[in-house]
Amino acid sequence: MRLLNYNSADFHAQLRRFCGRSDTDPKVVRTVFEVLREVRRRGDRAVLRFTEKYDGARLRAADLPVSAGEMLKARKALTPPQRKAIKSALRCVKEFQRPGLPKSWRGTNPQGARVGEIFYPIERVGIYVPGGSGPPLVSTVLMIVTLARMAKVPQIVVCTPPRPDGSVASGLLAALNICGIKEVYRIGGIQAIGAMAYGTRSVRQVDKIFGPGSSHVNEAKRQVFGDVGIDLLAGPSEIMVIADGSARASYVAADLLAQAEHDPRCKIYLVTTSKGLINAVQSKVKTGAAALSRSKTIGAVLRSGCFAVHVNNLEQAAEVANIVSPEHLELHVKNNRLDPLIKKIRCAGAILVGEFTPTVIADYTAGPSHILPTGRAARFCSGLQVSDFFRRSSIVQYNPRSLARAREVVEAFSEIEQLDAHGRSLQIRLQQAK
Repeated sequence: MRLLNYNSADFHAQLRRFCGRSDTDPKVVRTVFEVLREVRRRGDRAVLRFTEKYDGARLRAADLPVSAGEMLKARKALTPPQRKAIKSALRCVKEFQRPGLPKSWRGTNPQGARVGEIFYPIERVGIYVPGGSGPPLVSTVLMIVTLARMAKVPQIVVCTPPRPDGSVASGLLAALNICGIKEVYRIGGIQAIGAMAYGTRSVRQVDKIFGPGSSHVNEAKRQVFGDVGIDLLAGPSEIMVIADGSARASYVAADLLAQAEHDPRCKIYLVTTSKGLINAVQSKVKTGAAALSRSKTIGAVLRSGCFAVHVNNLEQAAEVANIVSPEHLELHVKNNRLDPLIKKIRCAGAILVGEFTPTVIADYTAGPSHILPTGRAARFCSGLQVSDFFRRSSIVQYNPRSLARAREVVEAFSEIEQLDAHGRSLQIRLQQAK
């Protein structure tokens, strides 16, 4: 765990260097470009070739779609507690997202024209769910698919990587079936993003792509943006814990370890007013990591992605949080300090309040989507929400009377911008309306 004192002369420079988004590896950029180019040119043939190369699965085009029977079988294989847990999490996600459903509206502007907005769901969306040799992220299915269903997106396609034997994790298929998804493909990585972005004989092009993934998947989303929309470029996961002397070292260490097991590139932060807590957390993290199944991944994070900051007060802690803009921000401070601290936080993907609100509760069941901005992106964007599955069109309707009221404004702007045809397009209407 790297230690840094807020009062050190180069503190802010070191912090920004550590927390910023890493430069994209030129090899990754080149590989992604080449794979996407091949998928665009050769469609299914390229998808199948790269599926064998990267996932070790030798498939035919007919094998790419996951059948309804496979998904139903996976659903039936769930234990009753597993089925109950998925449905309980679904209810929480729906309840949290429902107030965010956008509503169309109509009104009148000061010139007397009818104006408004119409919201309608995106016609066809693609959702990428990591899997294959990695952990089957069943929760990611719920955190994205549920929102698309709430938005009443007409067509939802899901891509997830196959295992070497061509199978897909049963838990993922079960969750997709419970969510009502029918179009699923065993395609992963760059080739999945390419298939959804450009379309192949097996996979029709989508309008917008959602979902997390590896650095290659993230770069693929970046490169296809413009041909299709994307949700956000979510990099390696992050957690920051702000704590005072009342915090329990065992809780803090457990939450840092939980985030560190995601990916060796994760970043975890402890920001505290207590030097004693830093020492206690370091000790518990070290002993706790050795007993976990993903200790190798966690070890890589602890060596290069773990940062502890000692601050003089919680105002400084809030400043550190606003600089880092972490994906997850946990507040382990005395109850009477929570609200004042929250008011000082301006940049965080999700704020988990109090020692009994670990990040895992938000990842799995609280309600907000766990697709969140990383790499300081919370300074300018937010986590996934149901409104991201809608398009908006503005509605404007003038009549001769309201158009006459707008005449002076249009003529003035036409003159300033030296675009006389603009002004003429209004004048001709007023002349002929007399």
